[in-house]
Amino acid sequence: MAELNLRPIEGSIEVAGLTPLVPTHSGWIDCVLADFDSFLQDHASAEKKASGMALSMVSHYPNQTALVAAMVDLAVEELNHYKEVMRLLMAKGLTPAADRKDPYVTRLNKLVRKDSAFFLLDRLLMGAIVERRGAERFGLVAKHIEDLELRKFYHALSKSEARHWHLFVALARDLCAHLPVDTRFCELAEIENTLVTELPLRSALH
Repeated sequence: MAELNLRPIEGSIEVAGLTPLVPTHSGWIDCVLADFDSFLQDHASAEKKASGMALSMVSHYPNQTALVAAMVDLAVEELNHYKEVMRLLMAKGLTPAADRKDPYVTRLNKLVRKDSAFFLLDRLLMGAIVERRGAERFGLVAKHIEDLELRKFYHALSKSEARHWHLFVALARDLCAHLPVDTRFCELAEIENTLVTELPLRSALH
């Protein structure tokens, strides 16, 4: 697998040469803390969808052994995260909310090119983009929430999401080396940076 040139930036990990993340507006964490029950319900849904996305990659590319191995591990890890969030919900006497369309993910998915020559690259890079934002936002929750158990949980999740987005970039560089991987990542990252400034703030991961 390709070596990534990692350097820490303000407590997170970026990849040198790629478009940096525009920080989430401070009002987002205020929304989350004001209605943390809704955030937990949305978080559970997001983890379930992430596991399903990884498994869909396995179904689309069963002959890509490196991709299959990575996505199976990722699906299991995301499902374990779902289990942990469900444990938190049930401890609070809450039930999972119905899955709703995520305006952030919906907008980003429209950028994935359907042409088979580019589809794998865009799917991998979109996974990286979404996981990178998740790493940042889970880190914000860990930094601002008072409950020590939740602080520890979200700190661990932030580190996990950082590993995930680096994995997606590494896979893209390995499996799509004939394409301008870093250039495409920067294109998508710039759009995502703009998108998070346009969407309304809500008590949800995105």
